[in-house]
Amino acid sequence: MSYFVTGATGFIGRYLVSNLLKRKGAVHVLVRKGSEKKLDAIAAKMGWDRKRIVPVTGDLSKPRLGLTAAQVKALSGKVQHFFHLAAIYDLSADAASQQVANIDGTRHAVELAAALKAGCFHHTSSIAAAGLYPGVFREDMFEEAEGLKDPYLRTKHESEGIVRKECKVPFRIYRPSMVIGHSKTGEMDKIDGPYYLFTLIKKMRETLPQWVRRRWAWKAGASTSCRWTSWPTPWTTSRTRRAWTASVSIWSTRSRCVLVN
Repeated sequence: MSYFVTGATGFIGRYLVSNLLKRKGAVHVLVRKGSEKKLDAIAAKMGWDRKRIVPVTGDLSKPRLGLTAAQVKALSGKVQHFFHLAAIYDLSADAASQQVANIDGTRHAVELAAALKAGCFHHTSSIAAAGLYPGVFREDMFEEAEGLKDPYLRTKHESEGIVRKECKVPFRIYRPSMVIGHSKTGEMDKIDGPYYLFTLIKKMRETLPQWVRRRWAWKAGASTSCRWTSWPTPWTTSRTRRAWTASVSIWSTRSRCVLVN
């Protein structure tokens, strides 16, 4: 068994690859020409077994992700799981860039999965596929999405639609919500979502007298430990957990979700 992963150097992708390496089989990862050093750096940081990581040079903007006929022939029938994570997750990106990465890239990934006769196509979509739909958007809902004028919302919706309508191999769709830091280390690769508040909280703390900060820290440490709650979400079939932990100066949200069963 072997795997094919796009977006392997992204924040979610690198942890996906780490988990895939716990299984048997090679992990083929799509890399842009000239990005091999970035892959090597992340592989070293994550402690990957480089003998099992197979870089495949390609391009999201090209049919079949830019793989040559020889590359496709060599991988045909050997990829059991094809994971497509490569996309633009930036609300401020221009419409043209989002079109190429999110829509064209997904269509080309679907084409390649079919050419490789992949066993299953795993598409990482987003809750943005629901657009501005008010209320709960269930996992069996798609056409009900509304308010898709924003390029990010539109391209995430259309890319999921491509998988639903054009994918010729069995597929699974995942709709992550806000991606936050690692549940154990707190590691994050960009400042986004709730992390904008951390700078404000830090500035507020710095305006307080030192004795107030010490008293606050002592009370937080003495009265608050860790409280867990879990609930099923409408976005995936896995269960998501949040832990609200009081530290010396901030509250942090921690989340863990399983993308692969």
